Amino acid sequence: MDIEAIIRAVPDFPKKGIMFRDITTLLKDSEAFNYVVDKFYEHYKDKKIDKVVSVESRGFIFGSVLAYRLGAGFIPIRKPGKLPAEVIKQEYQLEYGTDSMEIHKDAIKPGERVLVHDDLLATGGTVAAACKLIERLQGAVVGICFLIELTPLNGRKAIPSNDVFSLIQYDRD
Repeated sequence: MDIEAIIRAVPDFPKKGIMFRDITTLLKDSEAFNYVVDKFYEHYKDKKIDKVVSVESRGFIFGSVLAYRLGAGFIPIRKPGKLPAEVIKQEYQLEYGTDSMEIHKDAIKPGERVLVHDDLLATGGTVAAACKLIERLQGAVVGICFLIELTPLNGRKAIPSNDVFSLIQYDRD
């Protein structure tokens, strides 16, 4: 299935010069949605995953379904102030400045095998911060997966050398 053809390209969103990859066209197509979930599942089904961690918010869409398919727990990583219990925070660099994200302090037990999922790999800052949070909780990141990878931005350089898997690679951002 050509899932790349299903994803809508929206020029100049959210600002001029950006080609936004709108996955809502894929999400509404049940055959394409199932195909993507099945591809991720096939890649990770034998990795003995305990938890799937996803970053707010589009990462939650496939991450939670993938956790279900793998028989794993699902852990959300959110923007500051969105999680109700005790959290740990990780700052990361943006193009201009910093941001941060949080995870519940009790989300991952030491030694648990964790798969990280996000919808898009660009510069890698967000997923690198997610991996740091998991490592601070003594979890083992055993894989990192993305629906889309923007290869010219070299995001893989920013993340640990784990199993990195993306279904679609765009050679232009």
